[in-house]
Amino acid sequence: MSDATHPILAEAKGQAIPVHPVSEAELEAFLARKRAPVRTYAAANAFTGKAGQVLAVPGSSGAVEQVLLGVGAGRVDLSLFRTLAGKLPAGEYALSKLPKGIDPEQAALAFALGTYRFDRYKKRGEPIARLVAPRGVDAAAVTATAHACALARDMVNTPANDMGPLQIETIAREIAEKYGATVSVVTGDDLLTQGYPAVHAVGRAAVEARAPRMIELSWGDASHPVVALVGKGVVFDTGGLDIKPSAGMRLMKKDMGGAAHALALARMVMEAGLPVRLVILTPVVENAIAGDAMRPGDVLQTRAGLTVEVGNTDAEGRLILADALTRAAELKPALTLDFATLTGAARMAMGPFVIPFWTPDDKLAGQLETASKTVADALWRMPLTEAYREALDSDIADLKNDPDAWAQAGATTAALFLQRFAPNAEGVGPWAHFDVFAWNPKGRPGFPVGGEVQAIRAAFAMLKGRFA
Repeated sequence: MSDATHPILAEAKGQAIPVHPVSEAELEAFLARKRAPVRTYAAANAFTGKAGQVLAVPGSSGAVEQVLLGVGAGRVDLSLFRTLAGKLPAGEYALSKLPKGIDPEQAALAFALGTYRFDRYKKRGEPIARLVAPRGVDAAAVTATAHACALARDMVNTPANDMGPLQIETIAREIAEKYGATVSVVTGDDLLTQGYPAVHAVGRAAVEARAPRMIELSWGDASHPVVALVGKGVVFDTGGLDIKPSAGMRLMKKDMGGAAHALALARMVMEAGLPVRLVILTPVVENAIAGDAMRPGDVLQTRAGLTVEVGNTDAEGRLILADALTRAAELKPALTLDFATLTGAARMAMGPFVIPFWTPDDKLAGQLETASKTVADALWRMPLTEAYREALDSDIADLKNDPDAWAQAGATTAALFLQRFAPNAEGVGPWAHFDVFAWNPKGRPGFPVGGEVQAIRAAFAMLKGRFA
């Protein structure tokens, strides 16, 4: 791996350009200490210290000599450092100081995330801006986390013709090889004999080369507490026989974002060597249309023994997660987290930038909320409202996958469906469900349109606090 892929440097390779974070209140005093040309340049470019302003100040040679970063008037947002990376020309930079309350490791990680580019199909080749790690920050650890996040974003950005079930399996095997994990994969009709009937039902209509599969990775000392990570891996979602309109299909390459997030978080945990027995469960399917596709009205078997009436073939993600969560429960985990691009209702409630999560455990919720604020990875707890549970009742099966319309709360009823299968026995640890979007629809410096990683930085911070 070359230096060009490392956005965070342990030390400067040359003369690092200083970056000066400046608040609106500090600006006058800051500029008073600078040479007249710097004051003139700042005034000419209307630099006021407003949050997000970046001013590259040239020296006498015309090259960038220093950078002013506006941090605003109140609490400094970590995202400013991600935006900074997207606004700087190529070169090596070093922060002259950090604003009060900003964790240097998180600032470096934000900068690293802001350098991400997806160039698999459109080679750009321009060098990136790189940051010398602030004092006390482990550059390698920050880069490892940034690379894990880039993996998830690359997977989401890659179109379905190049990111099918086999490709996700290959990525899982590569991760396992790197970290000494074990892998088991159940594919095609073997899903029926090995207890994953819902995964089979959703994915059986795909061509043989894109057959459904259940991927399970295990890592760590068997004596350590089990942490189960579950990720929805629908490589493309046509909607099935309840077919989506073309506009609804346009971004369905990202419907495997849950699996990408689970694998990326797993890389973070393994790289950090957390003392856990980690199990990653990713049911991977293509929700295709063919003569043997599941039909509205079908009743499916599940690994848990519960029957599910299919009211809508486009509510397929919860079906494959049902089998995966049941498998997680069999491991008697100390903690289970599932990630899924599950509902449009979650976006209607929270928009694309805030990720809702559900858990019945108040302690876990509090830990996630604290971690969310610490690492600026926006989460919001949603209720598992008991009054909506009956909306999942079926006349002919144990439950159905499309809730009654009166309940309206589509993201919460989806979470309630998953809860029926999630670990909940006595002596088993808590469960949380994250309805991620995995996509950034609004391009801006440091935040390109495309695959986005959400919730897993907060989850990782929570895991470190809980198990390290």
